[in-house]
Amino acid sequence: MSDRLRFGIFMAPFHQAGENPTLAIERDLELVQHLDKLGWDEAWIGEHHSAGTEIIASPEIFIAAAAERTKHIRLGTGVVSLAYHNPYMVAERAVQLDHMTRGRFMLGLGPGSLPTDAIMLGLDPTETRPLLEEGLEVIMQLLTTDDPVTSQTKMWNLTDARLHLRPYSDPLFDLAVPAVASPTGPRLAGKHGIGLLSIGATMEAGFDVLALHWDVMEERAATFGTVADRAKWRLVGMMHIAETREQAYRDVEHGIVQWFDYFQHTAAFPQMDVGDSGAVQEAIDFVNNSGLGSIGTADDAVAQIERLQKQSGGFGCYMTLAHEWANPDATKRSYELIAQRVFPQFQGQAYSTLDAKARAREGRAHLAERNMQAVTDMTEKHAAELAAKNDS
Repeated sequence: MSDRLRFGIFMAPFHQAGENPTLAIERDLELVQHLDKLGWDEAWIGEHHSAGTEIIASPEIFIAAAAERTKHIRLGTGVVSLAYHNPYMVAERAVQLDHMTRGRFMLGLGPGSLPTDAIMLGLDPTETRPLLEEGLEVIMQLLTTDDPVTSQTKMWNLTDARLHLRPYSDPLFDLAVPAVASPTGPRLAGKHGIGLLSIGATMEAGFDVLALHWDVMEERAATFGTVADRAKWRLVGMMHIAETREQAYRDVEHGIVQWFDYFQHTAAFPQMDVGDSGAVQEAIDFVNNSGLGSIGTADDAVAQIERLQKQSGGFGCYMTLAHEWANPDATKRSYELIAQRVFPQFQGQAYSTLDAKARAREGRAHLAERNMQAVTDMTEKHAAELAAKNDS
Protein backbone atom coordinates (compact mmCIF):
# COMPACT_ATOMS: atom_id res chain seq x y z
CA MET A 1 0.00 0.00 0.00
CA SER A 2 1.25 3.49 -0.85
CA ASP A 3 2.38 5.69 2.03
CA ARG A 4 0.34 8.50 0.49
CA LEU A 5 -3.07 8.62 2.16
CA ARG A 6 -5.84 9.75 -0.15
CA PHE A 7 -8.58 12.15 0.97
CA GLY A 8 -12.17 12.37 -0.18
CA ILE A 9 -15.75 13.17 0.73
CA PHE A 10 -18.84 11.02 1.02
CA MET A 11 -21.73 13.27 0.00
CA ALA A 12 -25.24 11.97 0.77
CA PRO A 13 -25.94 14.99 0.62
CA PHE A 14 -27.56 16.44 3.76
CA HIS A 15 -29.74 19.52 3.30
CA GLN A 16 -32.35 20.93 5.61
CA ALA A 17 -35.87 19.98 4.50
CA GLY A 18 -37.82 22.95 3.21
CA GLU A 19 -34.95 24.87 1.66
CA ASN A 20 -34.56 25.56 -2.06
CA PRO A 21 -33.41 22.23 -3.58
CA THR A 22 -32.17 23.86 -6.78
CA LEU A 23 -29.71 26.01 -4.84
CA ALA A 24 -28.76 23.12 -2.56
CA ILE A 25 -27.75 20.89 -5.47
CA GLU A 26 -25.87 23.77 -7.07
CA ARG A 27 -24.02 24.24 -3.78
CA ASP A 28 -23.06 20.56 -3.86
CA LEU A 29 -21.63 20.95 -7.36
CA GLU A 30 -19.70 24.05 -6.31
CA LEU A 31 -18.24 22.14 -3.36
CA VAL A 32 -16.92 19.41 -5.66
CA GLN A 33 -15.37 22.12 -7.86
CA HIS A 34 -13.77 23.64 -4.75
CA LEU A 35 -12.33 20.29 -3.70
CA ASP A 36 -10.95 19.69 -7.19
CA LYS A 37 -9.01 22.96 -7.03
CA LEU A 38 -7.69 22.08 -3.56
CA GLY A 39 -6.35 18.71 -4.65
CA TRP A 40 -8.83 16.39 -2.94
CA ASP A 41 -8.67 12.90 -4.45
CA GLU A 42 -12.24 11.61 -4.45
CA ALA A 43 -15.92 12.54 -4.10
CA TRP A 44 -18.61 9.88 -3.67
CA ILE A 45 -22.25 10.87 -4.25
CA GLY A 46 -25.26 9.13 -2.73
CA GLU A 47 -28.68 8.00 -3.95
CA HIS A 48 -31.84 8.52 -1.88
CA HIS A 49 -35.52 8.92 -2.64
CA SER A 50 -37.34 9.86 0.57
CA ALA A 51 -37.18 11.72 3.91
CA GLY A 52 -36.53 15.14 2.33
CA THR A 53 -32.91 15.64 3.38
CA GLU A 54 -30.65 13.51 1.15
CA ILE A 55 -32.00 14.89 -2.09
CA ILE A 56 -29.86 13.48 -4.91
CA ALA A 57 -31.86 10.75 -6.68
CA SER A 58 -29.28 9.92 -9.36
CA PRO A 59 -25.60 10.13 -8.47
CA GLU A 60 -24.77 9.31 -12.10
CA ILE A 61 -26.49 12.48 -13.36
CA PHE A 62 -24.75 14.54 -10.69
CA ILE A 63 -21.37 13.00 -11.59
CA ALA A 64 -21.87 13.77 -15.29
CA ALA A 65 -22.39 17.44 -14.42
CA ALA A 66 -19.54 17.53 -11.89
CA ALA A 67 -17.14 15.93 -14.37
CA GLU A 68 -17.64 18.85 -16.75
CA ARG A 69 -16.74 21.32 -13.99
CA THR A 70 -13.63 19.52 -12.68
CA LYS A 71 -10.28 18.30 -13.97
CA HIS A 72 -8.66 15.93 -11.51
CA ILE A 73 -10.93 14.70 -8.72
CA ARG A 74 -12.29 11.16 -9.08
CA LEU A 75 -16.06 10.82 -8.87
CA GLY A 76 -17.96 7.84 -7.51
CA THR A 77 -21.48 6.69 -6.78
CA GLY A 78 -21.66 6.54 -3.01
CA VAL A 79 -23.70 4.48 -3.49
CA VAL A 80 -26.14 3.27 -6.15
CA SER A 81 -28.84 1.38 -4.26
CA LEU A 82 -28.52 -1.71 -6.42
CA ALA A 83 -31.61 -3.43 -5.03
CA TYR A 84 -33.71 -0.75 -6.74
CA HIS A 85 -32.17 -1.13 -10.20
CA ASN A 86 -31.60 -3.54 -13.05
CA PRO A 87 -27.89 -4.39 -12.66
CA TYR A 88 -27.39 -4.48 -16.41
CA MET A 89 -28.46 -0.85 -16.70
CA VAL A 90 -26.22 0.11 -13.77
CA ALA A 91 -23.25 -1.51 -15.51
CA GLU A 92 -24.09 0.22 -18.79
CA ARG A 93 -24.24 3.65 -17.15
CA ALA A 94 -21.02 2.98 -15.23
CA VAL A 95 -19.08 2.11 -18.38
CA GLN A 96 -20.43 5.21 -20.14
CA LEU A 97 -19.33 7.44 -17.25
CA ASP A 98 -15.93 5.74 -17.22
CA HIS A 99 -15.51 6.86 -20.84
CA MET A 100 -16.98 10.32 -20.33
CA THR A 101 -14.70 11.04 -17.36
CA ARG A 102 -11.60 9.48 -19.00
CA GLY A 103 -11.21 7.05 -16.13
CA ARG A 104 -12.18 9.30 -13.21
CA PHE A 105 -15.33 7.33 -12.42
CA MET A 106 -15.77 4.92 -9.50
CA LEU A 107 -18.75 2.64 -8.90
CA GLY A 108 -20.08 2.21 -5.38
CA LEU A 109 -22.95 -0.24 -4.87
CA GLY A 110 -25.06 -0.80 -1.77
CA PRO A 111 -28.41 -2.19 -0.61
CA GLY A 112 -30.01 1.21 0.11
CA SER A 113 -29.96 2.85 3.52
CA LEU A 114 -33.46 4.34 3.88
CA PRO A 115 -36.26 1.80 4.49
CA THR A 116 -38.73 4.40 3.21
CA ASP A 117 -37.06 4.12 -0.23
CA ALA A 118 -37.42 0.34 -0.34
CA ILE A 119 -41.04 0.30 0.78
CA MET A 120 -42.12 2.67 -2.02
CA LEU A 121 -40.63 0.20 -4.51
CA GLY A 122 -42.49 -2.75 -3.04
CA LEU A 123 -39.49 -4.16 -1.18
CA ASP A 124 -39.20 -5.16 2.41
CA PRO A 125 -35.91 -3.78 3.81
CA THR A 126 -34.83 -7.35 4.56
CA GLU A 127 -34.81 -8.08 0.81
CA THR A 128 -32.29 -5.42 -0.21
CA ARG A 129 -29.08 -7.16 0.89
CA PRO A 130 -29.77 -10.43 -0.99
CA LEU A 131 -30.61 -8.35 -4.06
CA LEU A 132 -27.30 -6.49 -3.67
CA GLU A 133 -25.41 -9.79 -3.60
CA GLU A 134 -27.15 -11.10 -6.72
CA GLY A 135 -26.87 -7.80 -8.56
CA LEU A 136 -23.17 -7.47 -7.79
CA GLU A 137 -22.55 -10.97 -9.17
CA VAL A 138 -24.23 -9.90 -12.40
CA ILE A 139 -22.29 -6.64 -12.65
CA MET A 140 -18.90 -8.25 -11.98
CA GLN A 141 -19.54 -10.84 -14.68
CA LEU A 142 -20.65 -8.18 -17.16
CA LEU A 143 -17.63 -5.98 -16.46
CA THR A 144 -14.91 -8.62 -16.33
CA THR A 145 -16.01 -11.18 -18.95
CA ASP A 146 -17.70 -11.37 -22.34
CA ASP A 147 -19.91 -14.23 -21.18
CA PRO A 148 -23.68 -13.81 -21.47
CA VAL A 149 -25.56 -13.34 -18.20
CA THR A 150 -29.00 -14.72 -17.43
CA SER A 151 -30.53 -13.71 -14.10
CA GLN A 152 -34.03 -13.34 -12.72
CA THR A 153 -35.18 -11.87 -9.40
CA LYS A 154 -38.15 -9.95 -8.07
CA MET A 155 -36.64 -6.75 -9.51
CA TRP A 156 -35.12 -7.77 -12.87
CA ASN A 157 -35.07 -10.35 -15.65
CA LEU A 158 -31.96 -10.71 -17.84
CA THR A 159 -31.54 -13.07 -20.77
CA ASP A 160 -28.10 -13.56 -22.34
CA ALA A 161 -27.11 -10.03 -21.41
CA ARG A 162 -23.76 -8.62 -22.57
CA LEU A 163 -22.24 -5.14 -22.54
CA HIS A 164 -21.48 -3.73 -25.98
CA LEU A 165 -18.82 -1.35 -24.60
CA ARG A 166 -15.79 -2.31 -22.55
CA PRO A 167 -14.60 0.01 -19.76
CA TYR A 168 -12.27 2.88 -20.53
CA SER A 169 -10.19 2.08 -17.43
CA ASP A 170 -7.69 -0.75 -17.79
CA PRO A 171 -8.51 -3.27 -16.53
CA LEU A 172 -11.45 -1.78 -14.64
CA PHE A 173 -12.52 1.29 -12.69
CA ASP A 174 -12.68 1.11 -8.88
CA LEU A 175 -15.67 -0.66 -7.39
CA ALA A 176 -16.65 -0.53 -3.71
CA VAL A 177 -19.42 -1.53 -1.33
CA PRO A 178 -20.36 0.15 1.97
CA ALA A 179 -20.30 -1.33 5.46
CA VAL A 180 -21.72 0.00 8.71
CA ALA A 181 -22.34 -2.78 11.21
CA SER A 182 -23.36 -5.85 9.22
CA PRO A 183 -20.75 -8.15 7.60
CA THR A 184 -22.51 -7.90 4.23
CA GLY A 185 -20.16 -5.25 2.80
CA PRO A 186 -16.83 -6.82 3.81
CA ARG A 187 -18.05 -10.26 2.69
CA LEU A 188 -18.80 -8.93 -0.78
CA ALA A 189 -15.64 -6.82 -0.95
CA GLY A 190 -13.48 -9.79 -0.03
CA LYS A 191 -15.24 -12.19 -2.37
CA HIS A 192 -14.90 -9.93 -5.41
CA GLY A 193 -11.61 -8.22 -4.51
CA ILE A 194 -13.17 -4.75 -4.55
CA GLY A 195 -13.05 -1.78 -2.18
CA LEU A 196 -14.86 -1.21 1.10
CA LEU A 197 -16.39 2.01 2.44
CA SER A 198 -16.52 1.73 6.24
CA ILE A 199 -19.14 4.25 7.40
CA GLY A 200 -19.60 5.17 11.04
CA ALA A 201 -17.07 2.53 12.10
CA THR A 202 -14.63 5.19 13.29
CA MET A 203 -16.41 5.58 16.63
CA GLU A 204 -14.40 4.32 19.60
CA ALA A 205 -17.22 1.97 20.47
CA GLY A 206 -16.97 0.80 16.88
CA PHE A 207 -13.23 0.37 16.67
CA ASP A 208 -13.73 -3.38 16.92
CA VAL A 209 -16.03 -2.99 13.92
CA LEU A 210 -13.01 -1.88 11.89
CA ALA A 211 -11.19 -5.06 12.88
CA LEU A 212 -14.30 -7.07 12.02
CA HIS A 213 -14.55 -5.43 8.60
CA TRP A 214 -10.95 -6.23 7.74
CA ASP A 215 -11.00 -9.76 9.19
CA VAL A 216 -14.10 -10.65 7.19
CA MET A 217 -12.57 -9.20 4.01
CA GLU A 218 -9.38 -11.22 4.45
CA GLU A 219 -11.28 -14.44 5.17
CA ARG A 220 -13.52 -14.04 2.12
CA ALA A 221 -10.59 -13.08 -0.10
CA ALA A 222 -8.68 -16.18 0.96
CA THR A 223 -11.76 -18.32 0.32
CA PHE A 224 -12.36 -16.98 -3.20
CA GLY A 225 -8.75 -16.39 -4.28
CA THR A 226 -8.95 -12.61 -4.44
CA VAL A 227 -6.89 -9.92 -2.70
CA ALA A 228 -8.02 -7.83 0.25
CA ASP A 229 -6.25 -4.57 -0.58
CA ARG A 230 -5.91 -1.97 2.18
CA ALA A 231 -5.39 0.70 -0.48
CA LYS A 232 -9.02 0.12 -1.49
CA TRP A 233 -10.27 0.47 2.09
CA ARG A 234 -11.90 3.83 2.74
CA LEU A 235 -12.86 5.03 6.22
CA VAL A 236 -15.67 7.58 6.43
CA GLY A 237 -15.69 9.97 9.39
CA MET A 238 -16.68 13.56 10.09
CA MET A 239 -14.70 16.75 10.41
CA HIS A 240 -15.06 20.48 10.67
CA ILE A 241 -11.95 22.49 11.42
CA ALA A 242 -11.05 26.15 11.76
CA GLU A 243 -8.04 28.17 12.86
CA THR A 244 -9.06 27.69 16.51
CA ARG A 245 -11.30 25.27 18.37
CA GLU A 246 -13.43 28.15 19.53
CA GLN A 247 -14.01 29.25 15.94
CA ALA A 248 -14.86 25.69 14.87
CA TYR A 249 -17.38 25.41 17.70
CA ARG A 250 -19.01 28.70 16.67
CA ASP A 251 -19.10 27.59 13.04
CA VAL A 252 -21.11 24.43 13.67
CA GLU A 253 -23.82 26.30 15.54
CA HIS A 254 -25.19 26.87 12.03
CA GLY A 255 -26.49 23.35 11.44
CA ILE A 256 -25.12 20.55 13.60
CA VAL A 257 -28.24 20.18 15.77
CA GLN A 258 -30.45 19.87 12.69
CA TRP A 259 -28.11 17.17 11.31
CA PHE A 260 -28.29 15.21 14.56
CA ASP A 261 -32.06 15.58 14.61
CA TYR A 262 -32.30 13.98 11.17
CA PHE A 263 -30.54 10.81 12.30
CA GLN A 264 -32.28 10.69 15.66
CA HIS A 265 -35.85 11.28 14.54
CA THR A 266 -36.24 10.97 10.75
CA ALA A 267 -33.84 8.54 9.08
CA ALA A 268 -34.71 4.97 10.09
CA PHE A 269 -31.04 4.02 10.03
CA PRO A 270 -30.28 2.70 13.54
CA GLN A 271 -26.74 1.65 12.63
CA MET A 272 -25.84 5.34 12.36
CA ASP A 273 -26.36 5.94 16.08
CA VAL A 274 -25.21 9.49 16.71
CA GLY A 275 -26.61 9.80 20.22
CA ASP A 276 -29.34 12.02 21.58
CA SER A 277 -27.64 15.40 21.26
CA GLY A 278 -30.17 18.20 21.36
CA ALA A 279 -27.80 21.12 21.93
CA VAL A 280 -24.76 22.40 20.05
CA GLN A 281 -22.18 21.65 22.75
CA GLU A 282 -23.64 18.19 23.36
CA ALA A 283 -23.34 17.44 19.65
CA ILE A 284 -19.75 18.73 19.53
CA ASP A 285 -18.79 16.66 22.56
CA PHE A 286 -20.38 13.55 21.08
CA VAL A 287 -18.46 13.90 17.81
CA ASN A 288 -15.13 14.52 19.53
CA ASN A 289 -15.49 12.08 22.41
CA SER A 290 -17.04 9.15 20.54
CA GLY A 291 -14.38 8.99 17.86
CA LEU A 292 -17.00 9.74 15.21
CA GLY A 293 -14.93 12.66 13.97
CA SER A 294 -13.17 15.86 14.85
CA ILE A 295 -14.48 19.38 15.41
CA GLY A 296 -11.53 21.65 16.19
CA THR A 297 -8.21 22.47 14.57
CA ALA A 298 -5.97 20.87 11.96
CA ASP A 299 -3.96 19.31 14.79
CA ASP A 300 -7.12 17.67 16.12
CA ALA A 301 -7.87 16.29 12.66
CA VAL A 302 -4.35 14.90 12.32
CA ALA A 303 -4.64 13.20 15.71
CA GLN A 304 -7.97 11.61 14.73
CA ILE A 305 -6.55 10.13 11.51
CA GLU A 306 -3.45 8.90 13.30
CA ARG A 307 -5.67 7.08 15.81
CA LEU A 308 -7.58 5.44 13.00
CA GLN A 309 -4.40 4.36 11.22
CA LYS A 310 -3.07 2.78 14.38
CA GLN A 311 -6.32 1.06 15.28
CA SER A 312 -7.18 -0.21 11.81
CA GLY A 313 -3.72 -1.31 10.75
CA GLY A 314 -3.83 0.98 7.73
CA PHE A 315 -6.24 2.12 5.04
CA GLY A 316 -6.00 3.87 1.68
CA CYS A 317 -8.35 6.84 1.90
CA TYR A 318 -9.87 8.96 4.65
CA MET A 319 -13.23 10.38 3.64
CA THR A 320 -15.15 13.01 5.53
CA LEU A 321 -18.92 12.72 5.45
CA ALA A 322 -20.04 15.92 3.75
CA HIS A 323 -22.42 17.96 5.89
CA GLU A 324 -23.53 21.52 6.37
CA TRP A 325 -22.85 21.92 10.05
CA ALA A 326 -21.36 25.32 9.16
CA ASN A 327 -22.37 27.95 6.62
CA PRO A 328 -21.00 27.59 3.06
CA ASP A 329 -18.01 29.89 3.56
CA ALA A 330 -16.89 28.22 6.79
CA THR A 331 -17.47 24.81 5.24
CA LYS A 332 -15.24 25.62 2.27
CA ARG A 333 -12.62 27.05 4.62
CA SER A 334 -12.62 23.81 6.61
CA TYR A 335 -11.91 21.79 3.47
CA GLU A 336 -9.18 24.27 2.54
CA LEU A 337 -7.52 23.97 5.96
CA ILE A 338 -7.62 20.17 5.73
CA ALA A 339 -5.88 20.36 2.36
CA GLN A 340 -3.33 22.92 3.59
CA ARG A 341 -2.46 21.48 6.99
CA VAL A 342 -3.66 17.88 7.21
CA PHE A 343 -2.88 16.43 3.77
CA PRO A 344 0.89 17.10 4.03
CA GLN A 345 1.15 15.08 7.25
CA PHE A 346 -0.08 11.95 5.47
CA GLN A 347 1.19 12.49 1.94
CA GLY A 348 4.92 12.89 2.51
CA GLN A 349 4.95 16.64 1.92
CA ALA A 350 5.41 17.99 5.44
CA TYR A 351 8.67 16.50 6.65
CA SER A 352 10.90 17.79 3.85
CA THR A 353 10.11 21.48 4.34
CA LEU A 354 10.16 21.05 8.13
CA ASP A 355 13.56 19.36 7.92
CA ALA A 356 14.86 22.10 5.63
CA LYS A 357 13.65 24.72 8.09
CA ALA A 358 15.27 22.89 11.00
CA ARG A 359 18.61 22.61 9.19
CA ALA A 360 18.58 26.30 8.32
CA ARG A 361 17.60 27.23 11.87
CA GLU A 362 20.32 25.09 13.38
CA GLY A 363 23.01 26.67 11.24
CA ARG A 364 21.63 30.20 11.30
CA ALA A 365 24.15 31.73 13.72
CA HIS A 366 27.15 30.42 11.83
CA LEU A 367 25.66 31.18 8.43
CA ALA A 368 24.62 34.70 9.47
CA GLU A 369 28.18 35.32 10.64
CA ARG A 370 29.59 34.07 7.33
CA ASN A 371 27.07 36.19 5.43
CA MET A 372 28.08 39.31 7.37
CA GLN A 373 31.72 38.47 6.73
CA ALA A 374 30.99 38.31 3.02
CA VAL A 375 29.44 41.78 3.23
CA THR A 376 32.46 43.07 5.16
CA ASP A 377 34.89 41.51 2.66
CA MET A 378 33.11 43.07 -0.29
CA THR A 379 32.91 46.46 1.44
CA GLU A 380 36.63 46.38 2.16
CA LYS A 381 37.39 45.26 -1.40
CA HIS A 382 35.35 48.12 -2.81
CA ALA A 383 37.05 50.63 -0.50
CA ALA A 384 40.47 49.32 -1.53
CA GLU A 385 39.62 49.65 -5.20
CA LEU A 386 38.48 53.25 -4.70
CA ALA A 387 41.65 54.07 -2.78
CA ALA A 388 43.84 52.56 -5.49
CA LYS A 389 41.95 54.50 -8.14
CA ASN A 390 42.35 57.78 -6.26
CA ASP A 391 46.07 57.16 -5.74
CA SER A 392 46.54 56.71 -9.45
